[in-house]
Amino acid sequence: MMRSITTRFVMLVATAAVAPLVLYGAVSVYSLRAGTRQSVIDGNRNVAARAAEQIERYMEFHVSVLRSLAANLRDTQLEEWQQTQILTNFVLDYEVFRELTLFGPDGALITTSRLGQPILELPLERGTAPYIAPITVDDDILPTTNVTLPITSLNQKDGWLVGEVSLEELWRMVDRIRVGQEGFAMVVASGGQLIAHGDPDQKHRIAAEENLADHALVAAVAARRTRDRNAGTDTASLINDNDDELFIEFEDDIGRMLLSVAAAVSSPEWTVVVEQPTSEAFGLSDQLEVQLVVVITIALLLTVALGYYWGRSFIRPIVELTRGTEAIASGRLEERVDIGGTDEFHQLGESFNSMAVKLNELQEDVRRQERHAMFGRIAAGLVHDLSHPIQNIGNSCRLIVKLFDDHEYRATFRRTVDREFASIKRVLEDLRNLARPMPLDVEEQTFTVRYYESRTTNGASRYSAEVEFHENDYMILDADSLNGLETNLARLVRASIYSRMLVETRRAA
Repeated sequence: MMRSITTRFVMLVATAAVAPLVLYGAVSVYSLRAGTRQSVIDGNRNVAARAAEQIERYMEFHVSVLRSLAANLRDTQLEEWQQTQILTNFVLDYEVFRELTLFGPDGALITTSRLGQPILELPLERGTAPYIAPITVDDDILPTTNVTLPITSLNQKDGWLVGEVSLEELWRMVDRIRVGQEGFAMVVASGGQLIAHGDPDQKHRIAAEENLADHALVAAVAARRTRDRNAGTDTASLINDNDDELFIEFEDDIGRMLLSVAAAVSSPEWTVVVEQPTSEAFGLSDQLEVQLVVVITIALLLTVALGYYWGRSFIRPIVELTRGTEAIASGRLEERVDIGGTDEFHQLGESFNSMAVKLNELQEDVRRQERHAMFGRIAAGLVHDLSHPIQNIGNSCRLIVKLFDDHEYRATFRRTVDREFASIKRVLEDLRNLARPMPLDVEEQTFTVRYYESRTTNGASRYSAEVEFHENDYMILDADSLNGLETNLARLVRASIYSRMLVETRRAA
């Protein structure tokens, strides 16, 4: 019973306290995981967005420098040698420009900062906006690009200024972008060409002119650019403001799981991708999650242990009362329970002890009354058992007075007196055995009862009986004793003194 009630109590504690705790722990772990994941993704997005803004400002600065130079060349009406000198001095002052070449409206070469024949040529795409050519790697394995800027005056094209720009500083800028200890950024051109990578171990991919057009994020940014261009909203800000899908988790070539986010550069149409191993990105989250699970598990086990302990302390008084009731039921009325404290169980224990005391007193009263009744029955039995022998002796004495001269009757008288005194002796021995009980030997007793009828002097009938036992002893009963003969025999049978009694009764002739 204790185990059953204790188990139920523990289940009650589990339902009332542990279940909400487990539910709270599950919700907390899920919220922590989702919140930390979103926080890490948002942080990496911010890094990518800031890097995209820096790259955009970096390229806009070079374009604005070329635009300022083009304005000076257009408005000053300089001679060719003067234009050459200005371009040469400009290249010397700005090391980022490797070569500057000026072309006329018809595409003919006007002047260049390079000694000898220029390397730069006009691109096939000659629009009204600055054109940035695909990235190339020079002999020093450094990235360069060509920027073509149209020169206009009164909405008429006066020529083009083409400059070769070194992007070495762009590499340094990307190298400085770090996300944790193992997260790096990379820049991908509009055609998918990898032009910069912050991981030194991955820079060989630039020299190999690796194309990342199939990268999921690069393809997603290109698709959004196409969609926004068709919708007339060709701005990278719209892409970055709606970048809920510009992050993925994938496995790289060496088996690492990476978290990758992307941000678009407005001009030029490049893409900044920030990648970080998930083990580092979500490392703190996983650590906090493990700590939270451990704390919740410890709290759960502690709650169950306390519930089991308090359950046992709650059940212990019930077990004590059960033991006491079983003792009382088995007859040990002196048994008492000891329940400490001042609560209801203590009061119940005191009531139980009071009940046991009263039951003990009641049992003593019953025993006292039984003893009194037993003594009464013994006294009645003594009166009954002694009255017959005494009465038989008295009857025999009265007859001996009348039949003293009858020698046969005197022998009968002697036998009757001896038998009755033997009966009285047996009664006295039975009284002695009350204080010292002796085992009763069950035996078979057979005796014969003979009835006699005689006439008195006044002619009345008188009845008597003679009981003959297997020992050839006789017991003569007068008429007053005949009525109790059957009752006494039945009492002897009920008392199991004899296993079987064969009573033969016949009337004498």
